[in-house]
Amino acid sequence: MNVPNTRHPALVLAICCASIVVAVMDISIVTVALPSIRRDLGASVSGLQWTVDAYTLVLAGFLVLAGSTADRFGRKRVFLTGLAVFGIGSLLCSVAPGIGWLVAARALQAVGGTMLNPVALAIVVTTFPAPADRARAIGVFGSMSGLALALGPILGGALVDSLGWRSVFWLNVPIIAVAIVATAVFVPESRAARARRFDPLGQVLVVVVLGGVVEAIIEVRRLGWTSPVILGLLAVAGLGVVGLLRHEPRRADPLLELRLFRSVPFSGAIAMALFALCGFGAFLFLTTQYLQDVRGLPALTAGLCLLPVGVLVLVLSPRTGRLVGTRGPRLPLVVAGVALALGGAASAWLGPETPLSLVLAVSLLFGVFLGTVNPPITNTAVSGMPASMAGVAGSLASAGRQTGTTLGVAFAGTIAGTGETAGVWWLVAALGAGVLALALLSTGRRATATATRAAALFAEVEGVPVSLRRPTG
Repeated sequence: MNVPNTRHPALVLAICCASIVVAVMDISIVTVALPSIRRDLGASVSGLQWTVDAYTLVLAGFLVLAGSTADRFGRKRVFLTGLAVFGIGSLLCSVAPGIGWLVAARALQAVGGTMLNPVALAIVVTTFPAPADRARAIGVFGSMSGLALALGPILGGALVDSLGWRSVFWLNVPIIAVAIVATAVFVPESRAARARRFDPLGQVLVVVVLGGVVEAIIEVRRLGWTSPVILGLLAVAGLGVVGLLRHEPRRADPLLELRLFRSVPFSGAIAMALFALCGFGAFLFLTTQYLQDVRGLPALTAGLCLLPVGVLVLVLSPRTGRLVGTRGPRLPLVVAGVALALGGAASAWLGPETPLSLVLAVSLLFGVFLGTVNPPITNTAVSGMPASMAGVAGSLASAGRQTGTTLGVAFAGTIAGTGETAGVWWLVAALGAGVLALALLSTGRRATATATRAAALFAEVEGVPVSLRRPTG
């Protein structure tokens, strides 16, 4: 692999963190603006869901392609392209005249976002070759992702109250401009030693599966589970899964490298990413609307109510990254699963007259969860995997997060639309229990042994003895 020789590793990490902040923050910063968007553009509930999900769905569908493309053509080149496209998409979002235009601009914005998240992670991984330094860098990188999700509603609330909802998209433009210049000057180019060929059929099948499932979930409240449209969408998604399972193993360079999933830690990390961000996506979607529509709080106050989440993420994520580097991922993952389960169960009892102090106390649980879940998931996904697969492995971890967020918003809007808000929170509690179970299953000695065996499958690609590539997480 072409390993970059940089004199400014900390600066490269800062640039990558800045890109992930704007890309991830655009998932959560929009949630606090949804009531204003609904009033200004006359949007329906499904329109609001798609305002969030158009972004996260495109991210989930094309992250793997972006990671492998960066490995092939150069991570710096793809990263710069992503920054430019993301900036253009942000400008178009800020001038959207209707909900349809806004959803389309969000999708374009996400096309740029797909080139930021996994590619930035791959740049970080190659910039810090020493395992201990890499673990710490990934911890910082993962903390920025969680911090962006948590602080998005606070910043969004301030902007919506002072300048209107369009300003949440203006914010991205100067940050992107600075990031483009800094990347061009300081980030070295790197790529995988062996270029992976494109898999157009695999890419189409991934989009079909994700799009079919999300569209079915969003529209089921209006059409019902027995609707031919819903059944047809689910059938198409099911056929897409079958197609992926048959097509991908036959390719030398598949879009979805299924051999990676023979590692139990890797598979567990992907599943935990999906569960965790599904729960947090539902939390953000429901909580911001609960605070504004049910309790009548202004956008800024609603955002400030999520400040405990942001503070805990800021405090816990770096410490979690260091803990993962020294003791492994099990303890923080267990803490994250328990906190998410308790947060979901406690939220089910919140009502219009619940004291605000209790609402803030529940937010603390979600802060503990988000502050301890991202670093171990990210580290576990790439640990023990060949360096030549860094882009693909990182992309799959990110795709799990974005898919989880997409499904969380879709489920939350659909279930809450029937008046069963408590049902969403019990689903979040169940997802927390799932994270806990997967944490215990995927971090034991037997699970680690499967990671070593999975890494051996890529020995010919990497050209490095398997004994030198033991899993670190």
